[in-house]
Amino acid sequence: MDILNSISAAVAQYFWDLDSRLALLYLAVTVLMAFGIWIWRGRPESFLTWLLPAAVYRHKSNILDIKIFLFNAVLAVGGFFAAVSFAPLVPSSLLNLFVSLSPQPYVPAEFSWTRSAIATVIMILTLDFCKYWAHYIHHEHPALWPFHAVHHSAEVLTPLTVARVHPLFRILQTIIVAVIVGAAQAVILFAVMGHIDLLTIGSANAGYVIFNMLGSNLRHSHIWLSYGPKWEHIFISPAQHHIHHSSDKKHFKKNYGEVFAFWDWMFGTLYVTNGQEALTFGIADADGNRIEQPHPTLRAALLHPFVESWEALRGPKQVKKEVEAQ
Repeated sequence: MDILNSISAAVAQYFWDLDSRLALLYLAVTVLMAFGIWIWRGRPESFLTWLLPAAVYRHKSNILDIKIFLFNAVLAVGGFFAAVSFAPLVPSSLLNLFVSLSPQPYVPAEFSWTRSAIATVIMILTLDFCKYWAHYIHHEHPALWPFHAVHHSAEVLTPLTVARVHPLFRILQTIIVAVIVGAAQAVILFAVMGHIDLLTIGSANAGYVIFNMLGSNLRHSHIWLSYGPKWEHIFISPAQHHIHHSSDKKHFKKNYGEVFAFWDWMFGTLYVTNGQEALTFGIADADGNRIEQPHPTLRAALLHPFVESWEALRGPKQVKKEVEAQ
């Protein structure tokens, strides 16, 4: 009974915690935004039917989303993800290193509103930059892609698809973000501010709250929302993330960003929408041919990526040797 209560509490935390995109506040705002889009599109059918189409929410892909979400919640209860969380160690260790290497005695900088604003911007940009590259690496590295492919194998998108992630992908992303963001925090502490104050942390968190309040849940949904070509060079719109999930070859390796689109713009991975496109979601081969669902069950979603990753690590030469030996 205690285990069930712990799991229930962990699941509930996703819907109450404002650090979670699935927080009820964000979902409520998403519904309000969807209502406005529905009116703008001329009320094509009843709002509930349009908002929660049976073809999407009863789809096998969505059922698997729910199973993966619950499985990760169980792992969280067991402390599986907390065990790899070492974020505080990185800034403190690097700060000590900077202080030891400094030719002058370290004197923490005094607080100022300007310094706090600079620190906040650095933290927000660094976090988003990390997420861009963590995302990019998982697409480009053959041994990492199978774990991220679990997310991309979704054939329909709902807000819960954001939680359709393999546990190992979540761990690797946490490590990458902890190291790089921790390094940025150490630089802030040493060069900009004497300490990370509550105002700076609160301002950075407020940026994330604003992001979630402005339709982040529409990124995984059937509802198309574009910001227009101008703004889609600065911010990633829900429509641009739909493009990222598309199985069409022309959409491959596009729109890796989470909040800011200028990372994609800088590194040549930006795709700006020009009117709504008919999209098919799921996994495709290099030529854009749809691949049969590789993760039809929870077991397949959790175990199959290890097989594919191992095969990628062995490389085509090793596979060829084994075939020739048979």
